[in-house]
Amino acid sequence: MISSTASSILRRAVTRLPAPTIGAVRNLNLHEYQSAKIMSDGGVNVPFGIAAHSVAEAIAAAKEIGDEEVVIKSQILAGGRGLGTFKSSDDTGDGLQGGVHIIQTSEVESYASRMLGHTLVTKQSGPEGKPVNTLLLAKKMSLAREFYFAIMMDRASGGPLIIACSEGGTSIEDLAESSPEKIIKVAVDPVDGLTDAQAEEVVVGLTASGDVEAAKDQIKALYKVFVDRDCTMVEVNPLAEDYDGNLIAADAKIGFDDNAEFRQADVFAQRDPSQEDSREVAAGKWDLNYIGLDGDIGCMVNGAGLAMSTMDIISLNGGKPANFLDVGGSATTDQVKAAFEIITSDPAVKAILVNIFGGIMKCDVIAAGIIEASKELDLKVPVIVRLEGTNVDIGKKLLEDSGLSLITADDLDDAAVKAVAAIQ
Repeated sequence: MISSTASSILRRAVTRLPAPTIGAVRNLNLHEYQSAKIMSDGGVNVPFGIAAHSVAEAIAAAKEIGDEEVVIKSQILAGGRGLGTFKSSDDTGDGLQGGVHIIQTSEVESYASRMLGHTLVTKQSGPEGKPVNTLLLAKKMSLAREFYFAIMMDRASGGPLIIACSEGGTSIEDLAESSPEKIIKVAVDPVDGLTDAQAEEVVVGLTASGDVEAAKDQIKALYKVFVDRDCTMVEVNPLAEDYDGNLIAADAKIGFDDNAEFRQADVFAQRDPSQEDSREVAAGKWDLNYIGLDGDIGCMVNGAGLAMSTMDIISLNGGKPANFLDVGGSATTDQVKAAFEIITSDPAVKAILVNIFGGIMKCDVIAAGIIEASKELDLKVPVIVRLEGTNVDIGKKLLEDSGLSLITADDLDDAAVKAVAAIQ
């Protein structure tokens, strides 16, 4: 998942592309302290920091850092932490402002108590916020300037794109909108890799004042992390410069391609499911592709394209889809049952539309899953079923003989009309 900041800049500073299609993609994101460790291992300069999972660990970490002041950072998978607001799980917290603070070491216990175990709401987290289960205690750095730096995959250039700006920090989104000419864009050939000339172009564009060769080495190190770790994004905001002219990754955000899990096992072992939608986590365990939306008609479809079409037709008929759920081409009865469990875990769902075109996926397998799920889960919402393709007659016969109150449809439009009517 690309961060809000990076995607905002990409939209404004790069040639506008067609809206992305929701597909069968789940990308891993790590916390700042985890990303910083990966960057450090790759030769990137990062501030010294220690992760803490309890108040006692936070106090010990600050003591180990040994300074009068320390930076305490909430670890959540959302941007805008510095301007966020805390709430407790029951909304009775003291509303601490900000998820990142520079404080006296003597204040660590107080701040850690008000941050750990509470929920931080930011402009990128959504109103529900994200739970803070970990804090990063970091050494306070003397920084002279702040830049913005990111690497992500760019469809237009067909490879990695470096996005950088000589002005970084929390206002980068506003700058990208008001002064897009200040954004540096360097497309990197995925075969040739980052050249020395391109690294220098980035350094010059950042207006770094220190040793050019050392700065180029930092840009190259960041790019090497991007390639070697199968990243979808590396974002440093801010990429800072100290008073000696050294570049330092004062923040770290990395996203990883889930297709590379087999060769990045150590990275994927660090996944934090508490930061993800529990339904998406459950779907991943069953090899299903689920994205929660804000409608009231649940969708279970095979194939991303058909799923998008299904959601479109529901909308055209006056309904609102509650989710994207692709069961794939070889789902089992148990997977179909799991899909129903995930869909019905959303209290907003008032009806479920099942739209299956059987190619590799067989309609009788889907039908058997629907029947089993309906019986075991005691579904309280109407289920509209449209089947077509391999073993469709067998599937329809299973549904007819099941004795269940299922609503069958002849085609997709008919199914959408009946789904919308079922909730009115």
